[in-house]
Amino acid sequence: MEEDFEFNSDDKLEYYISIGAIELAGVDNTGEFIYKITEAASEVAPELWDAHEEYVDKSLMDLYEKGLVNVSYDENLEATLELTEEGKEIAKQMGIIQMDIDEWNMPND
Repeated sequence: MEEDFEFNSDDKLEYYISIGAIELAGVDNTGEFIYKITEAASEVAPELWDAHEEYVDKSLMDLYEKGLVNVSYDENLEATLELTEEGKEIAKQMGIIQMDIDEWNMPND
């Protein structure tokens, strides 16, 4: 019989770090730890990877609908997305582009 077990947020973070799906990226200017999802997450934690991709896609669509994303096409009709300055700031707050982090102020393990 399989036992029902729910992770709390700290347990999930610790688990994903232990399997290499998430890693510490640095510390923001307020001293808060910043984590990032690794490429390995697509294999070791596909549910996390899928949720991450869905969040990024939805967030970019929201920014586009607010006029904060410019789309241009090359000669092969391949689209390039470029965030406006306001879009970049909002995207940082949403966690979909890299924040300004202090990598020199990383804590020791």
